[in-house]
Amino acid sequence: MSATPDLNAHKPNVLCFSGLDPSGGAGIQADIEALFSAGCHCLPVVTALTVQDTRNVLACHPVPPTLLIEQARAVLEDLPVAAIKIGLLGSIAAAEVIHSLLRDYPGIPVVLDPILRAGGGFDFSAQELRAAMRSLLIPLCTVVTPNTVELRLLTSAADSDDACANALLDLGCSHVLLTGTHADSTNVINQLYTPHQPPLRQEWPRLSGEYHGSGCTLAASLAAHLAHGLEVADAARRAQHYTWKALEAGRQPGHGQHLPDRAFWSRHS
Repeated sequence: MSATPDLNAHKPNVLCFSGLDPSGGAGIQADIEALFSAGCHCLPVVTALTVQDTRNVLACHPVPPTLLIEQARAVLEDLPVAAIKIGLLGSIAAAEVIHSLLRDYPGIPVVLDPILRAGGGFDFSAQELRAAMRSLLIPLCTVVTPNTVELRLLTSAADSDDACANALLDLGCSHVLLTGTHADSTNVINQLYTPHQPPLRQEWPRLSGEYHGSGCTLAASLAAHLAHGLEVADAARRAQHYTWKALEAGRQPGHGQHLPDRAFWSRHS
């Protein structure tokens, strides 16, 4: 009899730099759930501890940079990493640490979700942190996934979404996946920008309500598909589909935003 193949032996590892959200809607838990759903193993490195609920963030406490780099190097030196996802930074020191790690491990696809402001309005980033993101991280990224609000905060000098997205490409990243959840449009229009090519546009029905953790879910799912070896355009399409289905199945467990159901697939098999 032939041995049963060990499917877990071929499960890609994805290193995630994210904050801890005690409401479970966003941050590192969102990454873990989205990666698990895509057949990947999450290597979670916590960048910050937050005080938040489904309504807003109340406080953010960055992890000391020495602990941050010790967490990351411990797993990077032990396990093969097929992709890296970056979420909440929490401090300029975190951007500097992650920059040094990306320089030490070139060739790994990197997805950056530039978290600058919470859905409830809490501001995660001073101007100096946005500058550090632009100079240290974006040039080393495979895909940056801003919404329209984050895009304008990162590229305030540009006068249109297209110009802003191309300004990010000019910084050195390979692709920009601009999400239209915050735009004033009937449907949600997402666009994938690549240098010297017209953007790839995908349109999704706009769901009612507000959602907590949609950006984390999208970026983590995108990183998962890149870890599986998909090209960026295909990975972006699959990540959008998964995220939309998770939002459609979402619920409002507290007094604030809806939380995505990232395990919707488990009830439809």
